Amino acid sequence: MITKLVHSPLSDSHLSPLVCRTMNIVKLQRFIPVINRSRINTSRFGDKPLWFRPFTIIKVAGKSSGYGLLEDETLAQKKIELFQALEGINRGIFGIPSGKKLEIESLVEQLESQNPTPEPTLELDKVDGCWRLVYSTISILGSRRTKLGLRDFISLGDFFQIIDQAKNKAVNVVKFNAKGLTMLSGELTIEASFKIASKTRVDITFEKSTIIPDQLMNVFRKNYDILLSIFNPEGWLDITYVDDNMRIGRDDKGNIFVLERFEDNSNS
Repeated sequence: MITKLVHSPLSDSHLSPLVCRTMNIVKLQRFIPVINRSRINTSRFGDKPLWFRPFTIIKVAGKSSGYGLLEDETLAQKKIELFQALEGINRGIFGIPSGKKLEIESLVEQLESQNPTPEPTLELDKVDGCWRLVYSTISILGSRRTKLGLRDFISLGDFFQIIDQAKNKAVNVVKFNAKGLTMLSGELTIEASFKIASKTRVDITFEKSTIIPDQLMNVFRKNYDILLSIFNPEGWLDITYVDDNMRIGRDDKGNIFVLERFEDNSNS
C-alpha cells in the first residue's frame, strides 16, 4: 500500500545522542544475558521528554540462532528509525508534511509485520500499565484548533493512556497548559471500558469524562463536544504491535497510534 522507503546508512556523527545510545544498547545486548538486563531511562525526544527503553533481544522459536539474531536486530533498527522520524513533530497532532507521514507509516507497517505478540488480547499483561503517545494520525487543524484555543492561548501537553486489564478499564489523560491563566496546568480525563472482540481487537465503550481544574473547564465548555470528538476512544481498536516498550494500534476511524511505555506512578 505504501512504498517502502530505503535509507542510506548513517554514521554515528549524523545520529542524535539518544539514537546513538540506543544503538549501543542493542550492540551490548548481544553479550549480556537476558536475566541481567536492566531498563534504562533516556533523555528527550523532540519537544517532549520521552522515556525510551532499551530493546530486548528475543530468540525466534524454530529458527537458528544466527537467523534469530539477525531478525531481532532488524526489528530494533526499525524502532530506531521510527523514533528518529518522530523527532520534532509534536506527535503529528498539528499536522506533518505528506512525505514525513509516508515515512512514519511505512516504518509502522514494517514493525507491524514483525509483531512479536501476534495475539495480544490473549496476553493483555503486555498491554497493562501506563503508556505515552508519541505519534497519532489524529490531527487538530483549522477551525477546531482555533476554537479550542490551541494556537496561542492553550498548549497541548502529554497524552497518557492507563490500561487496567484486571478491571477491563482504560483511562486517557490529556494534559493542558493555559498561558493566559498564569500558566495554569490542567487535564482532560476520559474513562472507558473494553472487552475482547478477537485475538487482536478490543471494543471500547465511553463511560465518563472530567476536566480539572474548573477554570480549564470554563475555557473548554463552549467547545467541549469538539474536544471529546477528538479524544474519545469509543469504538474498536486493533492492537497491531506490542512489546516491552512500544505499542501500536489502529482504530475503527482509520487512525494510527504509537505509544511508548511510561513508568511514572504520578500518572496512573
